[in-house]
Amino acid sequence: MSHELPRTADVAIAGGGIMGSAIAYFLLADPAFDGRVVVVEQDPSYEHCAAVRSTGGIRQQWSTPENVDMCQFGAWFFKHVGELLAVGDDVPDIGFKERGYLFLLDETNAPALERNLEMQRARGAATLALDPGELARRFPWLRVDDLVGGHLGPRDEGWYDPWALLRAFRAKAIALGASYRHDTVVRIARSGARVTGLTLASGARVDADIVVCAAGALGAARLMATAGLELPVEPRKRHVYVVDVRGEFPGFPVTLDTSEVFCRPEGTSFLVALAPRADEPDPACTDREVDHERFERLVWPRIAHRIPAFEALRMRGAWACHYDYNVVDQNAIIGAHPTVANLLVASGFSGHGVMQSPATGRAVAELVTTGGYRSLDLRRFDYARFARGEAVVEGRVY
Repeated sequence: MSHELPRTADVAIAGGGIMGSAIAYFLLADPAFDGRVVVVEQDPSYEHCAAVRSTGGIRQQWSTPENVDMCQFGAWFFKHVGELLAVGDDVPDIGFKERGYLFLLDETNAPALERNLEMQRARGAATLALDPGELARRFPWLRVDDLVGGHLGPRDEGWYDPWALLRAFRAKAIALGASYRHDTVVRIARSGARVTGLTLASGARVDADIVVCAAGALGAARLMATAGLELPVEPRKRHVYVVDVRGEFPGFPVTLDTSEVFCRPEGTSFLVALAPRADEPDPACTDREVDHERFERLVWPRIAHRIPAFEALRMRGAWACHYDYNVVDQNAIIGAHPTVANLLVASGFSGHGVMQSPATGRAVAELVTTGGYRSLDLRRFDYARFARGEAVVEGRVY
């Protein structure tokens, strides 16, 4: 890794987390790209990085076709991480557990989820529709008397170690020639219809032909504002609770209840989470304080209703993280700004950035090297859709 920051770059990336590192990797792995890449990251420990604090899932069950496409590629990439991101004899292992996502259905949510099923299958997903009897046979620990069914993805869905994935992307990008700098980007420098580089807190500057804003929840909108541009992304706090439960739970997949409680195994424990519902306040927030009362009041009763053994759970720990929440349609914002063509954005993933990091890294690299998409057509996620009034609303955000 270079300890001296180059003063010029072909591509300067603000943010060296999962998205910035994936973009750097895909750029430098492309034989058609022979430029210099500089990545600026304010916290190389990644202690508070959203990707590291995520639950590390991947699924094909979406309401937006492009999200299915991105996660199809993501699942393939995760299965081949060892060969793709190896650095010499260091072969990364992200511990991908292909155990599926189980979306539970009641009378309220069933119509919407059933409409998505045909689209998912048409795009390569293996989603199964299970009736209550089949649910009970497969998952005897699950309460099913108030369900009308469930959708299970038996292939290309499950979970992995997001910290291992981030380390692997970063290490491979550095091995391919990326220069990483521990500093804070305080401004995207702009001159008329172009950006010219990054200004750093240390007083240094990186002049660049192309700038990519991949700063994440706590920095993306602020940085875009320094260039006089708006980005409809806010930091929204989410909680993950770690619990121990006694019992046998054969075949436990990532489970999404009708109450929107999320649960998956983590070693001998379980991760449990609950996104705010439509009638709950969900303000922009930057603090990391854990709301334990929320667990007692909302999360525990819901997960215990669905999985009776969780009545006797024991709390082991908890943490808070921040989504880069797209307040318009909860989908990614990928591509060039409509009025500043050499400024690219990868933001607004609203909680599904880690699973979409391979597809996003490849997509942004294609935009840089060819000026367009060559693999997946992600034009619906462009920045200009907001001005056009063409929101792409994702109905499956957790």
